[in-house]
Amino acid sequence: MDDSNETTRPSDSPSPEARTTQQPSHGAPPPDATTDPSADSIHPALIPGLGVEQTGRAFRTDRVVFGVALGFAVAFIAWGVLAGDSLSATASGALAWVVEYMGFFFTTLATVVLIFMLYVGFGRYGRIRLGRDDEEPEYKVFSWISMLFAAGMGIGLVFWGAAEPLTFFETPPPGTVEANTLEAMETAQVQVLYHWGPQAWSFYALVGGAIAYGAYRKGRTPLISSIFAPLLGEQRTTGPIGRVIDIFAIIVTLFGTAASLGLGALQIGRGVELVTGLGELGNGLLIGVIAILTAAFIASAVSGVSKGIKALSNINSVMAILLAFFVFFVGPSMLILNVIPSVAAHFIGDLPDLIGRSGAQGEETQSFLSAWTIFYWAWWISWSPFVGMFIAKISRGRTLRQFVAVVVLVPSAVSFIWFAIFGTTAIDQQMNGAGLEVDPPENVLFGVLGNLPFAGFTTVLLGILVAIFFVTGADSASLVMGTLSQQGRPDPSRWITVVWGTLVGAIAAVLLATGDGSGDGLTALQNATIVAALPFGVIMAAMMVAFLKDLRRDPLILRDAYAERAVRHSVRAGLEEYGDDFALVPTEYDHSKDDLAWVEPNVDEEFAKVYETSETGMMPIITDEAAQRAQGETSDESIPDRSTWAPPGIGGETPGAGPGSNPVREGPDAPRRDPSA
Repeated sequence: MDDSNETTRPSDSPSPEARTTQQPSHGAPPPDATTDPSADSIHPALIPGLGVEQTGRAFRTDRVVFGVALGFAVAFIAWGVLAGDSLSATASGALAWVVEYMGFFFTTLATVVLIFMLYVGFGRYGRIRLGRDDEEPEYKVFSWISMLFAAGMGIGLVFWGAAEPLTFFETPPPGTVEANTLEAMETAQVQVLYHWGPQAWSFYALVGGAIAYGAYRKGRTPLISSIFAPLLGEQRTTGPIGRVIDIFAIIVTLFGTAASLGLGALQIGRGVELVTGLGELGNGLLIGVIAILTAAFIASAVSGVSKGIKALSNINSVMAILLAFFVFFVGPSMLILNVIPSVAAHFIGDLPDLIGRSGAQGEETQSFLSAWTIFYWAWWISWSPFVGMFIAKISRGRTLRQFVAVVVLVPSAVSFIWFAIFGTTAIDQQMNGAGLEVDPPENVLFGVLGNLPFAGFTTVLLGILVAIFFVTGADSASLVMGTLSQQGRPDPSRWITVVWGTLVGAIAAVLLATGDGSGDGLTALQNATIVAALPFGVIMAAMMVAFLKDLRRDPLILRDAYAERAVRHSVRAGLEEYGDDFALVPTEYDHSKDDLAWVEPNVDEEFAKVYETSETGMMPIITDEAAQRAQGETSDESIPDRSTWAPPGIGGETPGAGPGSNPVREGPDAPRRDPSA
């Protein structure tokens, strides 16, 4: 495939024949910046947004980004094959240093990111759309939630759904409650919700929201590096600095996905051993499982998001719901129902203590934080480039309020219910003498299902669930790595998707093969992935600054500023001159004549320039009468000219719509229109 031709072109560009002459409208009010044909550009507050596909950007394979990331991955594989012990020792030492000396940074960042995203979603910026003002979401809510949930942490929920609550039940966090008690059950569920709840999903929401905003509202390439355009400028983000950021994002995504594949292979392998009754089958089985899963997710990835990932995510969501309902109804239903509200209330009350827990409370607390909480924060950060980019891809057209509410809160609630069902069932069985063992953790859920009816069927179902959860996550990661390798191309070339998918499987297989079949070879990869989270955590801190700067200059926010100042001034002037009997009538006004503190536009000049020079910028509104005049069917005298210049999507016929459709947007944000139209 010749990458030089990989260019996205707008589909709604007007033809030369469709353009009309710029003439003042008959009977129209005095022209202003929004309608004056002689105006040099559209007012910054009226730009409706710009999708990346409307900018005519070329998406070619970045040989530097692709080559350096590929070389690093191959070198890592060689290190694992030739000197596995050295790799393991180096990764473990680096992880210990990061956790001990930078643990406070991770815990602080997790809280700050959560507060920041809640402010963005439920504050003044919540009405901003991740797309054009009139853009509708591409996916229905169920498909949207299914895809982001499967990509975000689906396989982790299955792996740890019963194991983690049971672990905290038998070994509660230091300084909390006595082990193996009812109080320990609630404390265990609260701790699990802290690790898998809103703070975890806030990391994903930050990256996803910033990328979606830049790509679908500002017309930037959908890359991690593009987020920093407000801070560094477009030239630097497309230069060496931007390439370093994107290379790093590919590497973190590659290793994190490979580690997830290894975990999935361990659990599926254990399921095969239980179903077949053949006992431990070793590395051969694990490598076979990895080969099958790799082939499956590559096939799904090359089919595209709309076909492969969407279909698998919907199927997997239904299967997960059925399994959860089954365990709920045949398990301790009433205990689960009582646990859910109790744990929710305790979580809200204990959240300040959970956030404030630190190594200053003793060596035992530091050890717990290192093994669990800090580990999780680093893990979510290391996954945020891949999950965030994928969430951005499927969230186009949503408002920031919808985006934050769903991405942060909905999966957290679903995770809570999942852990409440499987964790409470595991703890209840343990309290009744089931003898479940939490080491290795992949055995716990199989043990829980083995104590319930239809154990053989549910064990097979669980294996299929893990497989599909991984496929949906891994093919998303392959697409994201392809996008990063091809300068933000929304649908990367198949060959490059296959390359990254194959490398994911190769890394997981090599590291599992260098271990003893119990996952020891995978530990080094997990440790390296978490160490890489430290510099990316610094990147995320800067990302919040860049994202906020972008939002402050959004056209909708600028319109709000004009509206607030104009209404305040007009109401005061009306009351002073007319008392109660006045109305607000729009007219041109020179603010230099008074001392009104008028709006100082915080304009993104580069965005305005890109919008004006794009092929879809400043399209004329074409009415039926104007089209007839252009075809010579009607004289100019019989039809008043109603053409006026406006950005596409604000006025004019929708491309492809039938005659007379002309869906002009109404409402407070609509531009002023000629009354004669």
